[in-house]
Amino acid sequence: MIIGKKKINNNSRTYFIADIAANHDGSLSRAKKLIKLCALAGADAAKFQHFKAETIVSDYGFKKIGKITHQKKWKKTVYEVYKEASINKLWNNELKKECKKYSIDFMTSPYDLNYVDEVEKFIVAYKIGSGDITWKEILRKISKKKLPLILATGASTLSEVDNALKEIFKYKKKIILMQCNTNYTNNDINFKYLNLKVLNTYKKKYKNKIILGLSDHTQGHTSVIAAVSLGAKVIEKHFTDDNNRIGPDHAFSMNPKTWEEMVKETRKLENALGNGKKIIEKNENKSVIVQRRAIRLLNNIKKNQKILKRDIICLRPAPKDSISPFDIEKVLNKKALRNLEAGEHLTWKKIK
Repeated sequence: MIIGKKKINNNSRTYFIADIAANHDGSLSRAKKLIKLCALAGADAAKFQHFKAETIVSDYGFKKIGKITHQKKWKKTVYEVYKEASINKLWNNELKKECKKYSIDFMTSPYDLNYVDEVEKFIVAYKIGSGDITWKEILRKISKKKLPLILATGASTLSEVDNALKEIFKYKKKIILMQCNTNYTNNDINFKYLNLKVLNTYKKKYKNKIILGLSDHTQGHTSVIAAVSLGAKVIEKHFTDDNNRIGPDHAFSMNPKTWEEMVKETRKLENALGNGKKIIEKNENKSVIVQRRAIRLLNNIKKNQKILKRDIICLRPAPKDSISPFDIEKVLNKKALRNLEAGEHLTWKKIK
């Protein structure tokens, strides 16, 4: 799959999406600032969320159930928070230009059917958030678009994921499928519920139809390192410049420092994972010599004398031309081609 100008496959580097989401706090200048900061910290894309309060939440409905989970901390009503976090659609071109300025991709999650069409010419990929995994109408509409599609699967069952993919695969041959846990309380206990091994389930069940990803809301990058080791190639984390700012997403977001550390550690991991072929690596060439044993002589051996078991011992080091202890039986009763000294290692050129 190609997102923007970057190819994503099992051999590519991890693609990092900085989800700025509501952290722009209603300010275009802040949105631009966060684009710059996430780019400098190593993000491949800046992602936003396009919604209108009236087409994503019911003011009546949330007032009826009251504030639960992370929303308990919000001072304003759920509707008011979404209203203030809405993106002015007139920003789209400015956001795209800012991303281009810093050589990263611009993408979004449209939570409004009309926005699906309106953002299309500005973005490089669509992201469908976990909350819309059961909304067939938007699944179908986005799937029909030519742009790459990313689907998060938080707070859903495998059956619900399967239903969503059946709809998507009518129009798309391949998507990025993200494991996700949608709890935003910023509590360490959330690690208990990440269930990253679901990535293995997705890999086995959907095989070549998906690229694995992780959309994560836990602190730090422990989950990211684990997910990448399990095969995730796309990572999405929220991004802010200040975790102490007031707003729905700031507390659990990464900041420029932690984001840069995450990317740095992931790049180390990618190097460490390798290609799966078991060989003597270049940096082990000398270790082979100093750590392995060679067949060495315990006694002086004269030319044409037979080499017996009592004459040899296996000791380090093992020069490149030495005989491996695995071949010790092949050495016994061979004759020396010249006088040999005690301590000397045997080679095939010294015996016959």
